[in-house]
Amino acid sequence: MNQILLSRSISYPPNTFCIISSLRECKPFVFFLSPTDGWKKRWVQSKYQSDYGKFKLTAGMFYGNKEKDKGIQTTEDAKFYALSARFKPFSNEGQSLVVQFSVKHEQGIDCGGGYIKLFPEDLDQENMNSNSTYYIMFGPDICGMGNNKVHVILNYKGKNHENNKTIKCRINKDTHLYTLILRPDSTYGVKIDNELVAVGALEDDWDFLPPKKIKDPYARKPRKWDERPQIEDPDDKKPEDWQDFAQIPDPDAKKPDDWDEGMDGKWEPPLIPNLKYKGEWKPRIIDNPDYKGEWVHPEIDNPKYKADPNIYRYYNISVLGLDIWQVKSGSIFDNFLLTNDEEFAEKVGNQTWGVRKVS
Repeated sequence: MNQILLSRSISYPPNTFCIISSLRECKPFVFFLSPTDGWKKRWVQSKYQSDYGKFKLTAGMFYGNKEKDKGIQTTEDAKFYALSARFKPFSNEGQSLVVQFSVKHEQGIDCGGGYIKLFPEDLDQENMNSNSTYYIMFGPDICGMGNNKVHVILNYKGKNHENNKTIKCRINKDTHLYTLILRPDSTYGVKIDNELVAVGALEDDWDFLPPKKIKDPYARKPRKWDERPQIEDPDDKKPEDWQDFAQIPDPDAKKPDDWDEGMDGKWEPPLIPNLKYKGEWKPRIIDNPDYKGEWVHPEIDNPKYKADPNIYRYYNISVLGLDIWQVKSGSIFDNFLLTNDEEFAEKVGNQTWGVRKVS
């Protein structure tokens, strides 16, 4: 990530929240964390497990610019990783929160995470683990060709809720930019490579709240309600000459002269195919004159539902972490950005990931 590019080319918008910056000259109202030679001073390795995987600073095996494209890379196969960076606590109350970062799975990841987490201020970084309470988990998760998605897991009142929509992530070896937008009107957007891939309302696409409507517990389908669109014609009768048996006794067969019913039992002629057989008779099907359609259970307002205009809001956001498992290592993370300005985030993406994409 090119710090000079950021400090000289990106103008920081007003009314965005200031947390921390990895730039030499802190630009107000933006948290931008790009790995540099001093990255180990900002990031804390968890000691919860003794065998967490290690990161290194590198641009990887292919890049546009060896120095500008450096990020922190997973280096050990079949490992859990737990690394985090702290910043001054903030709340997104009354404003948008844009979470953005880039990741390159240059190893051709087969099974593993590429997401980040935002934690509250009380996180003990040296004991961070998969059970640590977090506010937001966002980013790609891949395990096999058919199981790849962008996680958007949001904590609401102490419980983690995953997005009900499936958002497919990118599974090639290129660097991709992932952006999550939470707005104060409780809507959201997800971008991949600065292109919108999902939008909606938080209340609609997460099960934060009880449903607004429920089935009326006192409503019952009327006993005479007929849901059959067609029925057998009750007036249709089988023709008298209709033969619906496939075999008949052979009319030309005769009981053998030496047949002894006392010894051989009652004689019956052998069966032969019935040449007049027409198959099983069934009455014709007609439209049901009493058909009323499918009965729909009436709904009522759910007494347990209560709107919450603050679903989007978090207090004391203070730590950004990588808490992932990877079978095959080699993913490179870079360009971590938190801001409340969607246009600014898009501009940063175009001047970081976008430059790398075309280089």
